[in-house]
Order: sequence, then C-alpha cells, then structure tokens
Amino acid sequence: MSDIAHPPPARQEMILKVLSYNVHSCIGTDRQLNCGRVAEVIASVAPDVIGLQELDVGRRRTGGADQAHVIASLLQMDFHFHAALHVAEERYGDAILTSLPMKLVKAGMLPSSGEQRGALWTEVTIGGKPIQIFNTHLGLRRQDRVTQMRTLLGPSWLDGPAGDGQPLILLGDLNSIGRSAAYRLVSRHMKDVQSSTGKVLRPTFPSRYPLMRLDHIFVSDNIEVLDAEVISTPLARRASDHLPLLATIRIPGA
Repeated sequence: MSDIAHPPPARQEMILKVLSYNVHSCIGTDRQLNCGRVAEVIASVAPDVIGLQELDVGRRRTGGADQAHVIASLLQMDFHFHAALHVAEERYGDAILTSLPMKLVKAGMLPSSGEQRGALWTEVTIGGKPIQIFNTHLGLRRQDRVTQMRTLLGPSWLDGPAGDGQPLILLGDLNSIGRSAAYRLVSRHMKDVQSSTGKVLRPTFPSRYPLMRLDHIFVSDNIEVLDAEVISTPLARRASDHLPLLATIRIPGA
C-alpha cells in the first residue's frame, strides 16, 4: 500500500442566476394580455431558477389559460404551481420554474385575514448539491405580512433546513419596503441580495415609474451574492406592473 497522501478533492463553486417576478396575470401596463412577452423578458436574462407571482390558471378574465404551464413551456422548463386562491375551476397563485432537477417539498397556505396568501417550497439540485427555494406573495395588510413572515421563518418552512445548514433562497413579492416590520424580520436571518452588492437599491414597482422596492430575494449566509439587478428594459416596463429582480449568486460546493 502506498504511503503517498492524496490531496482532498477540490471544492466546487456553482454560479446560479435567480429571478423573482410578479407577472400581474400577464396583463401589462398597456392593458394587453400576453404571456409570450413575459417569457421573453425572462429569457432575455437567462435565469436558472424563477419564482413567479400572480399567475392565473383557468380564469375567465385571462382566457382560461394555464399561465404557469404556458410560460414554462415557452422557456422549456419544469415548474410547480401553487394556488393561493381557488374558486371553482379558477386558480391564482405562484410558481417556481427551472430546467435543473427539482422536486416539490411543500405547498401551503399562510395565515391571512385579508386576501388569502400561500407559499411554495422546492428543492433544486445543482452540481449534486440541494438548494432550498421558497417563493411567496405576502398580503397587503401590515399585520398579515408580519404573521406570514413569522410563519415562513418558523419550523414548518425556512427554519427546518436552516438548522441543517442547507443553502436557502427566499424570493417573492413581499409587499414590503426596507423600513417595514416584515422586511426587518427576515433581514435578521437572511441577506437581501440588493443590499449585499453595495450598489444603489433599485425599486421594482410600479414598473413604468418605479418608486417602491417590494420584490425581494433573500439568501442564507452560506451563499455569496455576486450581483443583483432590476430588469428595466422597455419590454419589462410594459409586460407587467412589477419589474423582475435578478440575483447572481455563488453556491459553495461540497
């Protein structure tokens, strides 16, 4: 047997592009319904993982289309959809899309006194390493947002895998600016990708003349933020009333 010591395998680092986008039922600021241009906005920045909010599935107001399926098909990605609102055959909610290996961990409702809200949790694998992705759309009422964020940070959602040191990504339309109670709650536990870059913080809503930073991506401390940008192309300003937020992050390898 040789006495030569072999060096440990080199650590791999994986770059991931993550997008959060409230698509406003694919109804743009010009009042036109168009899933295709939403997909075009997304494709232009080539994200690896996408969290979408305000998707219609089977709703008469948007022609009965399954918007999650349409956008995922145009992007050639797999998806999981969760309906926060379900009336008869009409559904409205959020989705996570990716072409990476993905499995659904949990989809559920969040406590709400106003319009019902929910959250979606999937596990995405890159380079053999599992990443926990959470997508949500918090309520319009302040107290709802605080309760919903506390629920998300609890043992049934983020706190479970966080205890195991797994990389976590929380994204979505949080309806929360930086001074809000819900934002302060999550920022004690996770990093805001925009704040982590040192660049000027960019608002995401309303898309034509953005004034408020409502859409966010938060990551756990074991994820490095390389860049964050709000996509403000002419097409993005027409396609929805929110602008998409893109983060480029580095996931440490095993």
